[in-house]
Amino acid sequence: MTDKLKDKLVLFGAGKIGRSFIGQLFSRGGYEVVFIDVFRPVIDELNLRHNYNVVIKSDVETVINIQNVRAVFAGDEEKVIHEIATARIVAVSVGQNGLRSIIPLIAKGIIKRFEEAGATSLDIIIAENLRNAAEFMNRELKENLPEGYPLEERVGLVETSIGKMVPIMLKKDMEDDVLQVFAEPYNTLILDKRAFKNPIPEIEGLAPKQNMKAWVDRKLFIHNLGHATAVYLGYLTHPNATFLYEVLSDNQLKEVVRKTMLQAADILLAKYPDEFTIESLTDHIDDLLRRFQNKALGDTLFRVGCDLQRKLSTEDRLAGAIHLACELKLPYHLILKALVCGCHFRATDETGNRLPSDLEFDSIYAKGIKEVLTSVCGFNEFTDSGFISEAVIADNSLKL
Repeated sequence: MTDKLKDKLVLFGAGKIGRSFIGQLFSRGGYEVVFIDVFRPVIDELNLRHNYNVVIKSDVETVINIQNVRAVFAGDEEKVIHEIATARIVAVSVGQNGLRSIIPLIAKGIIKRFEEAGATSLDIIIAENLRNAAEFMNRELKENLPEGYPLEERVGLVETSIGKMVPIMLKKDMEDDVLQVFAEPYNTLILDKRAFKNPIPEIEGLAPKQNMKAWVDRKLFIHNLGHATAVYLGYLTHPNATFLYEVLSDNQLKEVVRKTMLQAADILLAKYPDEFTIESLTDHIDDLLRRFQNKALGDTLFRVGCDLQRKLSTEDRLAGAIHLACELKLPYHLILKALVCGCHFRATDETGNRLPSDLEFDSIYAKGIKEVLTSVCGFNEFTDSGFISEAVIADNSLKL
């Protein structure tokens, strides 16, 4: 099978990150990109045109045409298995909730790949903002592979930190071109240097790191935390605002967001003293705040803040940072305020709707913030009783 391999990336997920970031990087790096997805209009159009546009939204708008692409419907199991078996590299960008649905198919592709003598190792890039993503993938793949299958010998599970911001496409933009996607200029994919079984692709934009856990946590507890803080506080103080840049034009609010991110930076620095400095983290925070204010990107409060059951969950941006602060015995009061404000977040999309899961969240919060903290955020009503009392007081103050 070795001689059949060509520089082909098989990418599960033809969504915004898949097209604007992962597919874009590898296509421009000389790879054929084969998207695997369930959305027929995108699949059909990719196979008709074999190219699409990424529109970079900044002070000056630029258009990048991405070529040498095609797509396979995820339901065409035999075709997908063949693509995996003959790929140079595989990537997944389907969102945390979609991972479990594609893993059985990936497992079948792995088995097929190694049925032939001389098969090469396979690296799978996990393009998801998920803590311990490689451990999750390893566990799920093993459940779908024969007992004793030598997964660790044959497959590299490569964690990433996805820092590129991609807004929701408005209906009119999608009607203009179903394949075009908007994105910010930032174009660096941080990934786990030690996880690769094969040589790391020599592609501009890849940034391999030794201590990947530190960089995943930096993304969650600085970038994602700052994003969430801005929209959850911003929604309450500017309820008529639609865009992220609007609430951050309030300098007083922006300073509170910055201080909250700096509190998280102290936690991160205590956890990873050999990986970061306070100077590097502060520079990163100030750069993020500048990027958050990109008016051309048009990022909305709804996109950044929705999906509350995930974004307020145990290991995610706010609750995860607080859990870590408690473990390290460090202050977290500013982060707690952002989390409590998140419980009051009710922003809608352009059609006035909210996610079904966020309507479910409303029913959880209706039972009291203690229910949110225990069932969503993963706090223990007995061992974390002091923290929960602080949260109840903070929540009550917002209702006055």
